Amino acid sequence: MAVAELTKELSQMAHPDEHAPQPGAADATPNDATEPGTPTVIVDDLHIVYRVYGAASEAEKGNAANALMRILKRQGRPQMKEVHAVKGVSFVARHGDAVGIIGRNGSGKSTLLRAIAGLLPPHKGSVYTDGQPSLLGVNAALMKELTGERNIVLGCYAMGMTPAEVKERYEEIVEFSGIGEFVQFPMSTYSSGMGARLRFAIASAKIHNVLLIDEALATGDRDFKRKSQERIQQMRDEAGTVFLVAHNLEVIEETCNRVIWLHKGQIKMDGDPATVLAAYNA
Repeated sequence: MAVAELTKELSQMAHPDEHAPQPGAADATPNDATEPGTPTVIVDDLHIVYRVYGAASEAEKGNAANALMRILKRQGRPQMKEVHAVKGVSFVARHGDAVGIIGRNGSGKSTLLRAIAGLLPPHKGSVYTDGQPSLLGVNAALMKELTGERNIVLGCYAMGMTPAEVKERYEEIVEFSGIGEFVQFPMSTYSSGMGARLRFAIASAKIHNVLLIDEALATGDRDFKRKSQERIQQMRDEAGTVFLVAHNLEVIEETCNRVIWLHKGQIKMDGDPATVLAAYNA
C-alpha cells in the first residue's frame, strides 16, 4: 500500500468526526454498520520488544578464576535481554477479509495477534482497530474448575452477550464444540482438543468486528475443521475481519483471501494465498 493511502486511512480512523456525514445528510450509514472494504485494522510501523531474563552464556561464565569478578559484577544472576519480536510491520486489513498469518516458529505471528488485540503495547508505531478485537481464548476465558456449561455462560457474558442471547445460543455452542455430555463436567477433565473446540465455539458464537484466531483449527477431527472453516466464512460475510494463524497451510489456503508471511518479525510477502503460499513452500 502506498504511504499516502496509508496515511489517509490512519487519519480517517484517528479523526472519524472529520469524515463523518453531517447532520441531515441523506442515506447516512448507521453507526453499527460497516461497509465491505472499509478498513478495520491498520498497523503502522509496529515494533514489539520483549524484555526477558536469560542466563549468562558459557563464554560469559568463564572459569573459576573469574568467579569473584562475576560476583562483583552481579553476573551470576540472570541477565535482562531484549527480544525484538515484531520489526516495522505495516498493513491495512478490511471488512470482509480473512487474513492468514504464516511463518516459522518465532517469526512473530502470535505476538502480532496479541498486539492487534491490545494485549501488548507497541514499542514503536501504532495499531488502529474498528471496535474491540477479540483474541480467541482471551475474551472467552475459560476456568478449569468450572463445568463447560458455566464456562459457556460466563464466556458469553464476557463478550457482552445478554442473558437472552446466551440462552438462545447455548445449545448451538454445545453442539458445535462436540463435547456432548462433558458439558456437565469440569473443564479440568477435558483434553486439550476439547478445550480448544469449546473456546472456538464460544468465541465464534458472537459476531465480532475483528476476530483473531491462533492455531484453533489445529485440533479436532476433519468434521470440526470443516465446520470451523464454514463458521469463519460466515463471520466474514456477516461481520468484519478474521485473522488466522495456523501451521496447516491447507486451512489457510481454503479459508483466507489474503496471506501475510512473517519472517524474523518482518513482512516478507503479503498477497493472495496461492502466490504467497507457493513462495513460502518453495
